[in-house]
Amino acid sequence: MAKREYTPHQQNIISNYYQHLDTILLGRVQELVSQIYLAQTERQRQSLWKRVEKALLKLKIPDFIRQHILQKKDVELLAKNLEEWMRSK
Repeated sequence: MAKREYTPHQQNIISNYYQHLDTILLGRVQELVSQIYLAQTERQRQSLWKRVEKALLKLKIPDFIRQHILQKKDVELLAKNLEEWMRSK
């Protein structure tokens, strides 16, 4: 498979995406917090928590914090931590 050639404009877009990936992921977690609050079934909540786990892994949140949040599955705990992460960003 041939290596894909990107235009300078495309390269700039890709570069900006990776420079701001942590901000993008924090925004995604914010949306997930809202969706978890509004979820009506346990199945929806479980699916959303799996997405939270993937986002926290990509954000490279320390294991002990990530595991604590995921064990509790407390959306308020997640929101408080998210607030701290947003402030430190």
